[in-house]
Amino acid sequence: MSLRPVVLVTGPSGVGKSLFAQRTGLPVLRLDDFYKEGHDPTLPLLPDGSAVDWDSPLSWDADAAMQAVLALATTGRAEPPRYDISTSSRVGVDHVDLGEAPAFVAEGIFAAELIARCREHGVLAEALCLRGKPMQTFRRRLWRDLREGRKSPFFLVRRGWMLMRAEHSIVERHRALGARVCGKPEGYTLVEPFARAEQVTRPLSTRS
Repeated sequence: MSLRPVVLVTGPSGVGKSLFAQRTGLPVLRLDDFYKEGHDPTLPLLPDGSAVDWDSPLSWDADAAMQAVLALATTGRAEPPRYDISTSSRVGVDHVDLGEAPAFVAEGIFAAELIARCREHGVLAEALCLRGKPMQTFRRRLWRDLREGRKSPFFLVRRGWMLMRAEHSIVERHRALGARVCGKPEGYTLVEPFARAEQVTRPLSTRS
């Protein structure tokens, strides 16, 4: 079986990564399902110690996420956890099967943490960081999180305000990790070649 490369899609929370990934037409691995559970003693805290810092990469199981990416790239199948953000817990297992798809998308706020490792394993097709307008992203994120009951309204507003102020630095960090910063229209153009079957055996990106 041919190696199936991964398109990593990252960006600030609420920028529209999930919808973008769905609209590429490629199978999607949700990297946010690899959050650690709320009882994990290794979870990082906010500077004031008042709550878990869910926006720190340390709140996420990068090793398990990488194993799932490699499983999909090499076998076309993986069984990632299903995570419930409202309870900070894993509530089941999902089954991702690439079928005949020539590539797949792995999206999440920590996707950039896997860029170097995917490149090292020779499975990286492209790494994108979606960029939006901070106030628009703030509103979209808050509406989504309130609708889904992800956390308390007070927590969500406070977190959303903090993320809005930090959005530029978040994007720049992803750029430093090797992601290509772009808007959605450009992103679709960059992903489109990897959705064609004849692209399976093309050389993978080594862009730094």
